[in-house]
Amino acid sequence: MNLQSGTYFWPTTFPVAPTYPALQEDLSCDVLIIGGGSSGAQCAYYLANANLNVVVIEKTTIGSGSTSANTALLQYSGEKMFTNLVNTFGTDYITRHLQLLKEAVDEIEAASKNVTIDCEFNRRDTLYAASCMEDVEKLKKEYEFLKKHHCELAFLEQEEIETKYPFSRAAAIYSYNDAEINPFRYTHALIDYAARKGVRIYEHTEMNGQHYDKEKDKMIISTKNGYSIQARHVIFAAGYEGIEIKQEKKASFVSTFTVTTNQVDDLSDWYNRTLIWETARPYIYMRTTNDNRIIIGGLDDNTNYPEDRDSKLVNKRNLLIEELNKRFPTINAQAEYYLTAFYGGIVDGIPIIGQYEDFPSCYFLFAFGDNGTVYSQLLSKIIATDIIEGKSPNLDLYLQDRPLLKNN
Repeated sequence: MNLQSGTYFWPTTFPVAPTYPALQEDLSCDVLIIGGGSSGAQCAYYLANANLNVVVIEKTTIGSGSTSANTALLQYSGEKMFTNLVNTFGTDYITRHLQLLKEAVDEIEAASKNVTIDCEFNRRDTLYAASCMEDVEKLKKEYEFLKKHHCELAFLEQEEIETKYPFSRAAAIYSYNDAEINPFRYTHALIDYAARKGVRIYEHTEMNGQHYDKEKDKMIISTKNGYSIQARHVIFAAGYEGIEIKQEKKASFVSTFTVTTNQVDDLSDWYNRTLIWETARPYIYMRTTNDNRIIIGGLDDNTNYPEDRDSKLVNKRNLLIEELNKRFPTINAQAEYYLTAFYGGIVDGIPIIGQYEDFPSCYFLFAFGDNGTVYSQLLSKIIATDIIEGKSPNLDLYLQDRPLLKNN
């Protein structure tokens, strides 16, 4: 799958990242994790201390897929408002989901402090602004729901926004204690942590087939370099490429665009260096980096064809810089890195752990959506708990057939 193209900022922040050998023998293990991106790394982290024989295989190098294109705004709020999710799933369901999302951000912070590689984790507040007057009432209802469920936030009117920022919006939710991270360094940090705990990591090892051995009660995974791996459990954490292994009808894809600017001398106009996004669809979002760059992304396009997607990159780059200039006219920034990538979502707004009859003892981690890093952390912990303890109390929230809805 041609997932993305362009130039990538995150790998430049860790030019001497650890490397790992290719698989050169047949293996047997308790858990095989397929994918060395963010999701696979988060699974490896949670399984590293479980006294299990764990193996990770990555077809290229660690963090080289969608992780390198991830903008890594860490929030509990997402593209679908919680008030809309309640209409589909009910209040109790979404209240549990919201609590798990908040815990996942805390888990990312804890993990970033538990590893030896600096992940550039920073707590940041978020400005979620109304793009037009028609969205103010929706934003107000969302604020009231979140406030009721113990989220730390404020509702800002136009005048207060104008005192803090060099742009104006009719209203906004101001959320405290969201976060940002360097996803490339974070992925390497988790893999490094797992490797130090005995998890075996193999790069340049691509899966090219699988079958279930009923007699052994194991999945047998074959690789392109001619070896096989027997595993009691397999976690398919291959990001969007997992869809090529197992189709999931709830997954949908668009193309998205991202710019990372040059280092900026003065960010004093950017109140608290907040994460910024808005109610418009497709929306614009922004964050800063540790070395004073600005990442601005969005302007999603409905195309699913790589050639069409790539042909729009230069124009979208220019439009994203224009959007930045509209909001922060005194900041002198140019596009230094820019990319386009396929971006996956789940149509009902809740990420998926896929368990399918034709893949016994397997988990498909589909952490698709605008909070991919947070979703991955949440789902990775659930999967690890399910393997280690035999059952996770939260698994049913995220199974692809939504069993809790059927039981209501």
